[in-house]
Amino acid sequence: MSSLEALQQAIEAAQEAVGKQGDTVRSLKAELKDGKVDRAVVDAAIQKLQELKLDLDTKTKDYEKAGGKMSSQSKEQLRAALATTLERRLFYVPSFKLYGSVAGFYDFGPPGCAIKQNVTQAWRQHFVLEENMLEVECPAVTPEIVLKASGHVDRFTDFMVRDVKTGDCYRADHLLEAALEAFLEDKKNPPSKEAAHEARELLAGVGELKEDTLGAALKKYGVVAPDTKNDISAPFPFNLMFKTSIGPKGDMVGFLRPETAQGIFVNFRDLLYYNGGKLPFAAAQIGNSYRNEISPRAGLLRVREFTQAEIEHFVNPEDKSHPRFKEVADLAPLLYSRELQMGEEKKPKPIKLGDAVARGIIANETLAYFIGRTWLYFQRVGINPERMRFRQHLQHEMAHYANDCWDGEVETTYGWVECVGLADRSAFDLTAHSKMSKQDMTAYEKFPEPKVVDMVKVVANKKEIGVAFKKDAKAIGEALESLPECDAMEMKAALEASGSCTLKVGSDTFTLTASMLTITKEPTKLSGRNYTPGVIEPSFGIGRIMYCMFEHAFYTRGGEGNEARTVFKFTPLVAPIKATVFPLIQKPELNDVARKLSSALTTAGLSNIVDTTGNTIGRRYARTDEIGVPYAITVDFQVVSDSTVTLRERDTMSQVRVPLAEVPGVVRALVDGASSWSEVAAKYPAVVRKDDEEDA
Repeated sequence: MSSLEALQQAIEAAQEAVGKQGDTVRSLKAELKDGKVDRAVVDAAIQKLQELKLDLDTKTKDYEKAGGKMSSQSKEQLRAALATTLERRLFYVPSFKLYGSVAGFYDFGPPGCAIKQNVTQAWRQHFVLEENMLEVECPAVTPEIVLKASGHVDRFTDFMVRDVKTGDCYRADHLLEAALEAFLEDKKNPPSKEAAHEARELLAGVGELKEDTLGAALKKYGVVAPDTKNDISAPFPFNLMFKTSIGPKGDMVGFLRPETAQGIFVNFRDLLYYNGGKLPFAAAQIGNSYRNEISPRAGLLRVREFTQAEIEHFVNPEDKSHPRFKEVADLAPLLYSRELQMGEEKKPKPIKLGDAVARGIIANETLAYFIGRTWLYFQRVGINPERMRFRQHLQHEMAHYANDCWDGEVETTYGWVECVGLADRSAFDLTAHSKMSKQDMTAYEKFPEPKVVDMVKVVANKKEIGVAFKKDAKAIGEALESLPECDAMEMKAALEASGSCTLKVGSDTFTLTASMLTITKEPTKLSGRNYTPGVIEPSFGIGRIMYCMFEHAFYTRGGEGNEARTVFKFTPLVAPIKATVFPLIQKPELNDVARKLSSALTTAGLSNIVDTTGNTIGRRYARTDEIGVPYAITVDFQVVSDSTVTLRERDTMSQVRVPLAEVPGVVRALVDGASSWSEVAAKYPAVVRKDDEEDA
């Protein structure tokens, strides 16, 4: 083994060690919150992570000094090459380039539009059509009250700071993290043991700091604006939603929606009626969402306008089985459960979904079913299954109302990127909208046989409440009548303990005494019940999926001389153009055949282009390979004698001779997955490729 190969292996080992130690730090932080480990253990793990990062940096520099070319190893160079190709071939470009662009916005060009359409149409086919979902389309502009109910108005924030001179904005926690890491890694002026301990302790909880604590830390570590070194302002909360006004008077506040889900929730009652009052059912929506990111970066991975595809699967909270679960039970995607994240090895493992549900790793069949279906969808659009995992949220990462959450993550040069979130959100969303709107958001379940159940009964002393609260008495009485069982039992416990309880009605809170109401549980015979459905939510980021797909499909291969030619190995399903048609040379008889073949392909629903430029066949192949066209058809003079043309496959570059009349059907079958290239190559005679056909 050469010294360069040894250094390359050392870099790969160091990268793996950094990733593993990062997972260790994350799991220890979770244990620290639960009081299972001491702060000193977390500090030691963070220190070790810093040391491993320094070791990786040293090995990388040694490799470069030894003459190693980082083009194949360097993530930055790969990203740069990919970005250059995507922009040059107009997959997507920064928006408003004529006026200097605006960060976080992108325009899709012809191939990008086609791929996005193919990815979303594949999603619609895979989920909406195959699962008989109810598809909706709702406005992007959303009244404030809707997002007040969902919690976005009050809690959808990040802390931000400003450059006091230029006004440029930055994420406060990101600046503090960078400053702490630089402080700990300073070799010229290394911190004392006590100072390093304090910095590591702060670094471990940066994401959870309150406004005042965060501001004090920024001052203590002398954090300044990274671009200008100017002073920064105190941190302040910044709501990530785009605010607007509705109507000519501007007196109704609205926002551009930060997610598509709320449109489905507010239509639940009508969707339930449309579905005949039956549960379970799923509703889906594909549309744009908007988040005013403080520091958009990483291309399509963090933008201010993006396309989501979301599903809200409404279920009986007491029955989260799925009738089609057996179809995915034997699938074994890479699962990175809490147990594996907290364990020693810290690696995801392939686990059958049936086993995962049986062992309690995944909370229920419906959630596991959508994990399986998501795994299959990602493979359909060209994501490498060996570079995809489902990571379960650690306990402290989940919202208080969630039962179980998993992120579908794809490995890229940016690390593991979340492309889909799959969550059991319990009944939180419908309950929140029911309280805010004062509308019933329940479903009815009829029992096979009548049941005797203990029902909570709240009886208000209207006379005493009227005397005490006067004009508010009616609202208090209505609130008591609609009180959920859990809230009623909490009030009962408070009354028994102290003789009083509180009731919140809108923005007001009232104190009630024991003489104002009675709360009892009485056996009642019921033929059915009303309940608030739970929700299983798979939420997909289309742009993120596309970027991961671009990375997984991108590679280079040799061309003429030392020229490296770029190729996108898109699956035929998502490729922007399914076939190109090349007349071998510019002759009327060949051009006429090419135009007729193109028309036949279009009639078969296959996007195609005819290339009649004067370039050689090899250069025309290279140009279409670079935008991921899977099949190329060359019309040469043999078509005059036997009505056959050559069909070339992009990745193998092999060619076969196919009768002209059969070409549309053959390509259609290949694109639909009804046939494989190996089957086509076995059926039709091979064409021996001349060297200059690919290299010219």
